[in-house]
Amino acid sequence: MILAADPLLVDGIDLTVALIVLLKAGVAFAMLLVSVMLVIWFERKLISDMQNRIGPAMAGPWGILQTLADGIKLFFKEDLLPTRADRVVFRLAPYLSIIPAFVAFAIIPVGGDFTNGGDGTVSMFGRSTLLQVADPPVGVLFFLALSSIAVYGVMLAGWSSGSKYPLLGSVRASAQMISYEAALGLAIATVFLTSGSLSTHEIVVGQSATTWNVLATGIVPFGIFLIAGTAELNRPPFDLVEAEQELVGGFHTEYSSIRFALFFLSEFMNMITMSAIAVTLFLGGPAGPIVTQRLAWVWPLFWFFLKVMAFLFTFVWLRATLPRFRYDQLMDLGWKVLIPAALGWFLLIATLDTARDLGWPTLPVVVVGVLALWGGAALLSGAVRKARAERLEEAEAHRDERADSTVGHGEA
Repeated sequence: MILAADPLLVDGIDLTVALIVLLKAGVAFAMLLVSVMLVIWFERKLISDMQNRIGPAMAGPWGILQTLADGIKLFFKEDLLPTRADRVVFRLAPYLSIIPAFVAFAIIPVGGDFTNGGDGTVSMFGRSTLLQVADPPVGVLFFLALSSIAVYGVMLAGWSSGSKYPLLGSVRASAQMISYEAALGLAIATVFLTSGSLSTHEIVVGQSATTWNVLATGIVPFGIFLIAGTAELNRPPFDLVEAEQELVGGFHTEYSSIRFALFFLSEFMNMITMSAIAVTLFLGGPAGPIVTQRLAWVWPLFWFFLKVMAFLFTFVWLRATLPRFRYDQLMDLGWKVLIPAALGWFLLIATLDTARDLGWPTLPVVVVGVLALWGGAALLSGAVRKARAERLEEAEAHRDERADSTVGHGEA
């Protein structure tokens, strides 16, 4: 959104608008790269503090340049290409992971005055514009589409390596990311059902005028989004995609040099993007109180940065605290808990919106909806427990049969 006045046209192109768009894209690109470097350092330092270790301390003050040193080292290492690899796909896969992470950040409003329902515009070169690279009317769907494309990078990386261990890691990755993407999409659907818009800018404007979506949607979608987002990022305790103890590194086992670095760059970049999306959809984006009118434009950037840092701290905290799930536990959580809970809560919010439109009393609708969700959850839980008990009985019966046959052979 750029409002032009007295445009400077060359062959029908407004040069000022083009300059603003290029400037915002360049700043976002540079900011993401620097942020990734700092986030990797932040994670190393924070985990070392939690585990009573020193952490990076040699490259730069407090070891802050350690990530840059690692990147330079990887850039100059030999780029290996396995003999049995599909050369084109093997080289393409890292870019299919990193490009969606860059592009998805383009829809994030990182600043602007959203105080008391403000529209978030700022003045730049005499024009009113938004502090986000782009504001498509279907921004939320744009993010979901890009997160789906990232699955191809991981899957093709394992398949094209020509080795079994990367293939197993990529199959795990595709199953995990597709499973949790369903729960993630349903949690986000609750947000735009409440906000009435798919534009990230309009969602932030709506939250600044009323209340944050984390409260408007009833907190449950926010929790589902956090869990599903962590699994989408392949972050601990959902890092079955890498599983070094089992798969020798997972889908990127055969990668080296800068291509290996691109996968980790995309992982940390996705962590920043997912945190920014969570802040935008649930916590009001850059909206927050402007403490003083002096340098008032800085305060939205400050609140946005503070909220994103809270999410990044949570991701690191989870990594330092929780053990890794078993694969069956990971899939059970996604299909048997998160997806039914997200779908049920979405139906409850839709019913409440319909009740308000029809003028029905809210309290009875809420009570009936909660009772229906509770009953459905109880039925689902009972079915799951019954199926699990049946599987255990079958396994025990097979064990007994094998033991009897072994004894019979021994006696013979």
